[in-house]
Amino acid sequence: MDQQKGILLESGTNELEIVEFSVGKNKFGINVIKVKEIIQPVQVTQIPHSHPNVEGIIDIRGEILPVVSVSRALGFGQDEAVKDEKFIVTEFNQTKVVFHVHAVTQIHRISWDKIEKPSGMYQGLESQITGVVKINGEMILLLDFEKIVVDINPESGINVESVKKLGSRERSEKKLVIAEDSPLLRKLLQETLNEAGFQYIEFFENGKDALSYLKSIVETGKAIEDEVQLVITDIEMPQMDGHHLTRRIKDDPLLSILPVIIFSSLITNDLRHKGQMVGASEQISKPEISTLVQNIDQYVL
Repeated sequence: MDQQKGILLESGTNELEIVEFSVGKNKFGINVIKVKEIIQPVQVTQIPHSHPNVEGIIDIRGEILPVVSVSRALGFGQDEAVKDEKFIVTEFNQTKVVFHVHAVTQIHRISWDKIEKPSGMYQGLESQITGVVKINGEMILLLDFEKIVVDINPESGINVESVKKLGSRERSEKKLVIAEDSPLLRKLLQETLNEAGFQYIEFFENGKDALSYLKSIVETGKAIEDEVQLVITDIEMPQMDGHHLTRRIKDDPLLSILPVIIFSSLITNDLRHKGQMVGASEQISKPEISTLVQNIDQYVL
């Protein structure tokens, strides 16, 4: 699997591979980039008074990792006894977590523009789904694994209070563009950056809309650096991911002057080179919101 990861997003191709797995009769997907390995279930040591979605802990080559039941996290209840169950070992937000699923079937390579944003009209699972993709006549739901982890351990998420520790700050007239598909994270970023003094922020749900906005500015004949001073982007987004957005900005003679900060749960030592290859100015892991603010200061003050 590590070898397969190497070919993806190296040059911002707007493609990804997803591992398809099942829980009950439902089909779900996880980005291969998040997956370290897939193993057979091993003995789990239960932890007293742990979160109900946490089955316990396991030892993988000397590392003690938590095991999360995806079935419980999605409200499906206790895991059924199935013969093909698997443990998916993941790493994101600088944390390793094992997810217990009922079966792992195959890997699909798809383009982000084939992934649809879930409608707000969906009932029940909408808060756990980041996208929907149709493959071979079936719908595969892409789960928000970051939210599953934050629901268990809120301290692992973005901490707005950490920005206040930076001290009093002056209001900034600089204009920021942010591409982030999560409504919750857009709200948190709005609050955090407002607290940090940034009042002029344009938010977009994906890289495609953000790029269209930037291009619309230069099409008017205005110098982009007068209208936007910095772009911040997530990586995983329907329609256009953050690596492809960064590449498109840096390949455009009229936009390339813009600094681009990638702010994502996928910033790890193994994956940092991907952002470097597409020209990202900085790469920051999502929990480190105060680090993001300090890096913004470097480029817009």
